[in-house]
Amino acid sequence: MEDQRAAPLPSDVTVRIGPAAPPDQPVPHRTQVTVRTALEVRQEQRDAVRRTEVALQVALVTLIWLVSVSLLVGWGLTGPKQEGGSTSSALAAVLAVLLPFVAAVIATKNKQFIVGGVYVVLTLAMVLPAVGIAEAGG
Repeated sequence: MEDQRAAPLPSDVTVRIGPAAPPDQPVPHRTQVTVRTALEVRQEQRDAVRRTEVALQVALVTLIWLVSVSLLVGWGLTGPKQEGGSTSSALAAVLAVLLPFVAAVIATKNKQFIVGGVYVVLTLAMVLPAVGIAEAGG
């Protein structure tokens, strides 16, 4: 019987991809060229769609956070004390900490750890302003 295993290519066999490479750049050997399978291509497409959806969800939470906290702080500071200024300030303080945390959870749940880490730091950074907001309204 014949040996049907693939014979290794000699080390001097190279594959040039695209235009001729300058002589100072190494040329990959045939064994160094990889071809993605259809499954890998589909997986990359799914990952790209998932990253886009996560980015949109995090952006939505961020916009809600910015608008709601700004409106509640403004309403709490400018309105009379009898009309629930302390309630809106307390709600603004809670949302100032809660919504960045929600964005961090969304990002880390979907394996975007850098974005999640940024929002965790933002959550921790908002604790002191939240205390100040709650005290200003009350």
